[in-house]
Amino acid sequence: MIADDVWKDNQMLIPAIIQDSNTKSVLMLGYMNKESYKKTIDIKKVTFYSRSRKCLWTKGETSGNFLNYISCEIDCDKDTLLIQATNDGPTCHLEKYSCFGDEEFSIQKLELIIKDRKKIYKSGSYTNILFEKGNKEIVKKITDEANELAISTLSNDGRILEKAADLTYYLQVLLIANNHSLKELENILKMRNK
Repeated sequence: MIADDVWKDNQMLIPAIIQDSNTKSVLMLGYMNKESYKKTIDIKKVTFYSRSRKCLWTKGETSGNFLNYISCEIDCDKDTLLIQATNDGPTCHLEKYSCFGDEEFSIQKLELIIKDRKKIYKSGSYTNILFEKGNKEIVKKITDEANELAISTLSNDGRILEKAADLTYYLQVLLIANNHSLKELENILKMRNK
């Protein structure tokens, strides 16, 4: 928790940059006073001080698009917060992923799409078909794609990236089917990087 001495008084506002804890994209900027920061920590939902309404405002209280608090850091000058969060829907009131525009495609974005397919069945979705068939089919696909990647590499047929993308997709489906995430995978790699 950020030290209480950051706020000189209860009215002092500090800019709070909200960053997607998965993709590291900036979601929005808001302002926090001591009370809104403490409420954020207590309820695990990012809460700001609204300068226009002059009151606390929990992001998502009307839209349902909450920002779920993960962690917080303060910069070296102790005058700006960097808050890691996950969003329950579009962060921007214009229905965009971020107040700075739509999210660029990334491996983390692919993970969110696959997780969404696991939660909500979509007719005709290949990902849903894989989930229905289970680990045996997913592992078969991983084996096939790993083999194709090896052949592509050794034959120098120019399809290395295409085959690596296929393998990455199937690996993510396997992780999500077994209730794991890229973050957990990243943590294992981080521990090995000592």
